[in-house]
Amino acid sequence: MSDLSLRNLVKRYGPVSVVKDVSLDIAEGEFVSLLGPSGCGKTTILRMVAGLIEPSDGAITVDGRNITRLPPNKRNVGLVFQSYALFPHMTVFENVAFGLRRKGESGAALDARVREALALVRLADYGERYPRQLSGGQQQRVAMARAIAPRPSVLLFDEPLSNLDAKLRDEMQIELKRLQRDLKITTLFVTHDQAEALSLSDRVCVMHEGIIQQFASPEEIYHRPATAFVASFIGKPNRLTGTVRDGAVALDGGLVLRPTTVTAGEGEKVEVFIRQEAVTLSGAEDAAGSSVRGTIALRSFSGAQVQYVVRLDSASEIVVEVPSSGDAANLPQGDAVFVTIRPQDIITLPAGDAS
Repeated sequence: MSDLSLRNLVKRYGPVSVVKDVSLDIAEGEFVSLLGPSGCGKTTILRMVAGLIEPSDGAITVDGRNITRLPPNKRNVGLVFQSYALFPHMTVFENVAFGLRRKGESGAALDARVREALALVRLADYGERYPRQLSGGQQQRVAMARAIAPRPSVLLFDEPLSNLDAKLRDEMQIELKRLQRDLKITTLFVTHDQAEALSLSDRVCVMHEGIIQQFASPEEIYHRPATAFVASFIGKPNRLTGTVRDGAVALDGGLVLRPTTVTAGEGEKVEVFIRQEAVTLSGAEDAAGSSVRGTIALRSFSGAQVQYVVRLDSASEIVVEVPSSGDAANLPQGDAVFVTIRPQDIITLPAGDAS
């Protein structure tokens, strides 16, 4: 096992910088996800670590060894592509053995390494099959076995689950997490899917326009976002604007909220984020008197959840998500309701932050 360090990493294409002075330290055995929208620089970083793209500036080290200018085959990193990249004319065994043969492995040692890798991904009996005879999930596991067979110092994943359907993607998330925990291998995972990043990772690095917005645990990213971009990108937030007045926030529509923490001074503009699932709906005002009145403007059923658009008496609208098995799951359009938001669930950030 090895740690991975990126120092002041930059990638420019002409005058345009797609990665801007990125520094990260990933510990031995840690699973870190690079998360962000298309074009944020996450895949470029992964490809620089893999040796497929040369950095314009900065350094990459693995276990203290500088690999910045080394060719890919000298870095001892394993890479799993989005497209699997299996050889269709080779059996599963030969696909997994390919990298080992290039490194000079042969005979009983090669055979043992391939069988060990296939057993780790639960494909021990599939060595004689061809990729066309496998499901998408099985093909992805073959790609994973091929990457781990040479026992790399660092394992890299480039959106490996994006080609799978929703059910298979959920299953493969469990498989991937199990495999990484069993191997205890340092892993860098690129995705635009926040659910993948939050569920798989020890820490998540949220990126926007080539810059790290926040690098923290999934819980901190979700509950304590550092920037307006992170707050709006993660989860399903309602995004409102207001002004700080006497320790509270007066929204532009007239509603006053009293968050636990206000990150701005008196009279300053703030952005307010309230996650859909953090809002409670009921037919009566709460005992503390902190509810506000509203009307159900729209109802949408999506299986496990019901989503409402609620028009508040202040004329603002917020979106609320409740369990479809709960007491508030069958409120009809036009019903009057009381909306309760706990102070600790109100996120405020200075207006004009990255978005």
